Amino acid sequence: MKILNVQYDMRPAIPHVYGNIDYKNFRETLIKLDEILCKGQLEDQLVSAAIDQWTISAEKPSAEFMNTNVYSKLWRQHQFALRCNIARHLTGESFRQFSVRLSDSALFQWFTRIHYFTNKKAISKSSLDRFSKMFDESMIAEILLEWQASFLTTPNKTEEIGLNEAMSFRDTFLDSTCIKANIHFPVDWVLLRDAARSLLSAMKTIRAQGLKHRMIEPVDLMKQMNRLCIAMTHTRRKKDSKKQRKKILRAMKKLSHCIQKHAERYCALLIKNREKTHWSEAQSNLVLDRINNILNQLPAAIKQAHDRIIGERKTASKEKILSLYDPDVHVIVRGKSEGEVEFGQGLMLAEQRDGLIVDWCLFKDQPKSDSGIFMPLMKRIQRYYGVIASSTGDRGFDSEANRDFLEQENIYNGLCPRSPKKLQERINDPRFLELQTRRSQTEGRIGIFKNIFLGKPLKSKRFFHRQTTVAWCVLTHNLWVIARKALSDEKIRLKQIAYA
Repeated sequence: MKILNVQYDMRPAIPHVYGNIDYKNFRETLIKLDEILCKGQLEDQLVSAAIDQWTISAEKPSAEFMNTNVYSKLWRQHQFALRCNIARHLTGESFRQFSVRLSDSALFQWFTRIHYFTNKKAISKSSLDRFSKMFDESMIAEILLEWQASFLTTPNKTEEIGLNEAMSFRDTFLDSTCIKANIHFPVDWVLLRDAARSLLSAMKTIRAQGLKHRMIEPVDLMKQMNRLCIAMTHTRRKKDSKKQRKKILRAMKKLSHCIQKHAERYCALLIKNREKTHWSEAQSNLVLDRINNILNQLPAAIKQAHDRIIGERKTASKEKILSLYDPDVHVIVRGKSEGEVEFGQGLMLAEQRDGLIVDWCLFKDQPKSDSGIFMPLMKRIQRYYGVIASSTGDRGFDSEANRDFLEQENIYNGLCPRSPKKLQERINDPRFLELQTRRSQTEGRIGIFKNIFLGKPLKSKRFFHRQTTVAWCVLTHNLWVIARKALSDEKIRLKQIAYA
């Protein structure tokens, strides 16, 4: 067992604000969250693991920091980062919005421990962005699942944070959803506009450094592309719309090739004359990467638009370019009322009766069917939480292999059958009916998780960053659920004492 020699700073009392019940409830939730992090030792586990990970990546022996002030500073920094991430995802605000709120709110300054008696420093949006990347996603998931399986199932420990009884993980409820990507609708000719905008923006930054090549002003080229986009939009209502769309796309292709050649020249110019600019090598490489990312995809984007508009040929979903800036986006057909087709990544969530998320999985590639995901996820849940009494899901999870698996593991099958005849037979089972009734709340849980904690849409780009954001949101969501349940149990206890 590691003994942490860290001195916590004293914090001023939170000022009382009366007359607003919503603020009062939110304030009580934050205070309970602070209590859970401290008494539940979850904060100690996350911070110490993050520091150990940092010392390994920095090739520094951890013993070097145990007897110095460096370890204490690292602890404060990671503790502050952890609490800032939890508070930001609890509000659902962006880095910029939360940096303003943190600087102005005494409540958040108290929770994040920024509000010491001798120090009150504002935090910028860039620092908050850096804080979000200080903890590894796999580390957060591993520690959170182990903490839930050990701490929340022990009655003596749960009493310390205000719960009347330990939480049960014997009944699991599963459902899948799609995390929509933060992209516009993937219209083929709009991709050419995106490419032009990105390339011309990069060329403007290079020209601002004094490196210029003979060309039309980037602003004028962008105006030409915008006019073509407007014309393409207005052709839909014309009689010869198909002919006009083909004519406009040919002009867009010609302009795109022109911009592509200018971008290639400016890349070569920057590589050759970087020393004449004010940029460091890292800064120039960043601009070159932005240009090369578009140049590598532009021929395929032009061909895709040509095939679909001029050639009138269909393109397979797996071959489509949905976004020039986010390659980890897939076409997911779910047939929901809000949209037959969604663009993003698949997410699987499993919760227990109290609404606590017991496991999750964000898929980088095109997600498999729900029935194909079920068995690996259940094995992982069993590894963390031990014996599972029942597993419940909608008809998408039902398959012969999954039914056999549940029977072998002695887990009650609460999956909704695909066959209407079998469904009519199972409705007569009171336990099945109760589990399926409870499963309907999982839809609401997914809505809360996606719309409040993740944001609508999720703004993180690339799979790695989205995966980390999902882990932070699960951690924040579960702490929020535990805090609300603890506050509810405390009110029940007070009522029992009053009536006794």
